[in-house]
Amino acid sequence: MSIEHSAMQQNMINTMSSMREQAQMGTEIRTNPHTANQDNFHTAIKQAVRRVDNHQQHASQITADVDAGRSDDLVGAMVASQKASISFQALTQVRNKVLSAYDDVLKMPL
Repeated sequence: MSIEHSAMQQNMINTMSSMREQAQMGTEIRTNPHTANQDNFHTAIKQAVRRVDNHQQHASQITADVDAGRSDDLVGAMVASQKASISFQALTQVRNKVLSAYDDVLKMPL
């Protein structure tokens, strides 16, 4: 057992030494090359808003067609309307969560 403990201690000492050396060299800020091609938060929110708007416009068009007698797809109109409503509610909840998180960050002590 004492050989295992001394080997573990030596391993920990080596790890701590390398960490100390890295800390003494300073920090360097590097951009992650994998995130350079990904969309940012602004783009994601913009796309979500556009999708919700498309759902609502589609539901409005189908409902208007049913009201005008150009279509008899009442079930499709109701489903589209519910889909638009649910997507809008989900977007609203995401917005509320983001604003709540932003407020929490602002209230953090420095």
